[in-house]
Amino acid sequence: MASETTYVVGPKAAHTQTVIFLHGRDSNCREFADELFESEASEPANQPRTLPDLFPGIRWVFPSAPKLQSERFGTDMSQWFDMWSVENPAERPELQRGLHRSVEQILRVIKEEEMLVPQERIFLAGISQGFATAIAVLFAAAPKRLAGLIGLCSWMPTGLRAQDLQSFEDTSDRKSSRSTPIFLGHSIDDEVVPIKNGRDLRDALQSRRLQVEWREYGDSGHWVNEPQGVDDIARFINSHMYNDSHI
Repeated sequence: MASETTYVVGPKAAHTQTVIFLHGRDSNCREFADELFESEASEPANQPRTLPDLFPGIRWVFPSAPKLQSERFGTDMSQWFDMWSVENPAERPELQRGLHRSVEQILRVIKEEEMLVPQERIFLAGISQGFATAIAVLFAAAPKRLAGLIGLCSWMPTGLRAQDLQSFEDTSDRKSSRSTPIFLGHSIDDEVVPIKNGRDLRDALQSRRLQVEWREYGDSGHWVNEPQGVDDIARFINSHMYNDSHI
């Protein structure tokens, strides 16, 4: 059975936006959230500057991936979908059937958050396999627009449903998911997901005429860069917090 336990942090002030953040493979919602919120931005100096400190009005929602059998490792692990290789995500695509179930899970989380704030004020974020899943959610969400997508150390998912791709391509409304801005960050020294995979993801999204902001970092491995990467995420959120006010 898929576990849909969700860990929530904040808001510390009046709720204005939600960020739904998907952890990576073989992690969990609480572990990922705790580690993410140890990362700090460069400003303000001599003050708390984690993401919850910078955005007291944001509700941070961390869903948990289901426990799925890993074909390659022969054991159950927390993953949004099974896969053979993160170095070559297209290898053994038949293993990735669970992606569709995880997309439905995250769409339900988005719908629940819509009871609190408009969907145009909901960011969807993820690291590694979490963001590969978030991309699949974006294609499935047409014609609904999100505030933005934030992706770290990831790749273009394979096995996207043909009907989702077609629906996505057919939408042109400024309120559709096609108009959702996307931020991608990846470190050159990532030894888990090669930066080539991130560049391929960027190119694939740009080829579909999506608005993509790309940042490469010299170090930080398979994680968020600190402090520059945190600064970039904070700036991106600030830039797109109120998309619904001018669409």
